[in-house]
Amino acid sequence: MECQDIIQDVLCRIKAIKGVEDTYILNEEDKEKIFELEKKAEGAVLMGMGVGDNRGIKEVLKREIIIAFTTNMDYVWPEGPNVILMQYGEKVGEDIYDPEKIEECKKCKDMMVMGNFVIYRSAVPKPKEAGKEPLTVVLPPQKCEDLECVSRINNIVLASPSTPSDEYIRSVMGLKPAVGLGTFIIGFDFC
Repeated sequence: MECQDIIQDVLCRIKAIKGVEDTYILNEEDKEKIFELEKKAEGAVLMGMGVGDNRGIKEVLKREIIIAFTTNMDYVWPEGPNVILMQYGEKVGEDIYDPEKIEECKKCKDMMVMGNFVIYRSAVPKPKEAGKEPLTVVLPPQKCEDLECVSRINNIVLASPSTPSDEYIRSVMGLKPAVGLGTFIIGFDFC
């Protein structure tokens, strides 16, 4: 199987995922632009909570082939956590999507639940210590089980881009912002 055939197989499988609308193969210029946009986004304060660390995008950008794809409201996000709050090298919060786990967390005095986000109170530093190191909002790399069965590819990583990268991807794909439309980036290597 030639590389182009493998890429075509991957594109077909991505498009077959529920909620995926369109795909785009990133070229070298796109990769460099997204790298720069993510670097700038890291220093920005995310939702007023701290600095960003998009570990998922960093991993994706190390791969040979990188594909962006757009999603609609039917797309099911990868099993989490998709966002982790870190401070002093310790996890202080994360998003949880399992309704049973959320209910368990609500019963625990050491956890504060806000929607699907859980803050671990014992891990949060006292106010006088908190100013010394900002919270880091980590977007970890994710798996993509839909591609794990594709032969001759490995090191598959899925990531959610920052807002500036999302806007860039939409622009190169010729798309306008729309409610409920998102982007993801997936990368892989050939075996």
